[in-house]
Amino acid sequence: MSQLLRVQNFNVSSDGVAAGADQSLQSPFGLPGAQALWSWAGATASWPNRTDPGGTRGLDDYFTRDFTHNIGAEIMGRNKFGPQRGPWENHEWRGWWGDEPPFHTPVFVITHHPRPSFTLSDTTFHFVAGDPADVLEQAKAAAQGKDVRLGGGVTTVREFLDADLVDTLHIAVSPVEFGTGLRLWESPQELLDRFHLEVVPSPSGVTHHLFWRK
Repeated sequence: MSQLLRVQNFNVSSDGVAAGADQSLQSPFGLPGAQALWSWAGATASWPNRTDPGGTRGLDDYFTRDFTHNIGAEIMGRNKFGPQRGPWENHEWRGWWGDEPPFHTPVFVITHHPRPSFTLSDTTFHFVAGDPADVLEQAKAAAQGKDVRLGGGVTTVREFLDADLVDTLHIAVSPVEFGTGLRLWESPQELLDRFHLEVVPSPSGVTHHLFWRK
């Protein structure tokens, strides 16, 4: 099977909001109450940032464990990497994730302002310019036959959808409304011209939407 571009564990509200416009160091998602979007994943036994024993098993935990399965590279927008805008004033900022990022693969950060690559643990961040198809070609080469994960944020996912480059999506819809913010969609029905859809409700209250190409 050819390499896939996969969106995984991407979180939106019931009204399609994934982030807000006021991103900062104190508010990475720019959205008050954004933790409600991913609380389902943080409650699982396989949550990578878990520091205490326990956590849930079952459907939600399956999706948390699947996050790294057969992934050889990640693509993300600059806003997922950090809150800075414009030319880099310095290179001290190395992402939100500390010295042990959760990716464990090459990561391609899309930006109009490239900077030198750097490595933290087993994750190397590359800063690249180009259209979605060009960036995907670089990421697939680095993935060495494995799939590429499209990590977000929401604007980046929309750009790759608009370019018709996404093969599968797992969108976790949380039972919360924000009213305003950056939306992935008005309705998941918007994607049904190109994708099959299976909707799987979880006891946690989140609803998992699984899309794959027709």
